[in-house]
Amino acid sequence: MNIALIGATGFVGQAVLEELLGRAHTVRALQRDAAKLATRAGLTVRSVDVLAGGDLATELAGVDAVVSAFNAGWANPQLHADFLRGSDAIAAAARTAGVRLIVVGGAGSLYIAPGQQLVDSPDFPAEWKAGALAAREVLTRLRADTSTLDWSFVSPAIELQPGARTGQFRLGTEAPVFDSQGVNRISVADLAAAIVNELEAPQHRRARFTLGY
Repeated sequence: MNIALIGATGFVGQAVLEELLGRAHTVRALQRDAAKLATRAGLTVRSVDVLAGGDLATELAGVDAVVSAFNAGWANPQLHADFLRGSDAIAAAARTAGVRLIVVGGAGSLYIAPGQQLVDSPDFPAEWKAGALAAREVLTRLRADTSTLDWSFVSPAIELQPGARTGQFRLGTEAPVFDSQGVNRISVADLAAAIVNELEAPQHRRARFTLGY
């Protein structure tokens, strides 16, 4: 497959890039600063700023799908607004280009109890809240989309960590997938594996999925 990847130099994006190339997919990385990512076999890099208002749909021409690991920057005082603006631009471009979209969101919108999402719990870290609320709103907007946009939204586990790729994890939909110790965790390499699995064999079209060990 020919996959466009937004955010290829980020924590999740790097892992997704390696997983895609490791499975012999062709990757078109769309980077605000293309100089930060060297081209190599199977990878082309283009300078694209999703917040700049350019013709992002043209950049998606010819790809089979786009994976958005877009992050507006955790230290950005306008994180919430910029995350929504960038995510809306990516969704609009995918819709116009007629390509599948997989959005890497957050765990904040997972339900930890009936009617209670993680981001609304009193112990949710304040430093992550703006991003988590923005990611929840992105999911809400995707679910309200009445077009034919073919989207999936992945919520990583609550504990997303560096670590090896095991390929051994379980999928879920609206609630965290806890292990036998009551912990919801995943390595970034296994998150990337799950994302590429979804690209290759879709199971969650126009839906959210999550995962854990």
